[in-house]
Amino acid sequence: MGRIAKGVKCSVSGCDKEAARSLPNPRVSAAGLKVGTGRRAFLCKDHYKEYKKKTKTERKLEKWRHQG
Repeated sequence: MGRIAKGVKCSVSGCDKEAARSLPNPRVSAAGLKVGTGRRAFLCKDHYKEYKKKTKTERKLEKWRHQG
């Protein structure tokens, strides 16, 4: 049973919602979200959506870079 299933809270400062996703902390910090210390950052649904919006171009470029 993982930490999200156990009911861990969102790692973004000021948020008390239940976490929906777990991502590496350096990636989330680089996207501009204020998270605490630790290896993993736990994000609620709203902050995960914000993370995806902020990293959209980066993910697209990475996808193009790895195509044959």
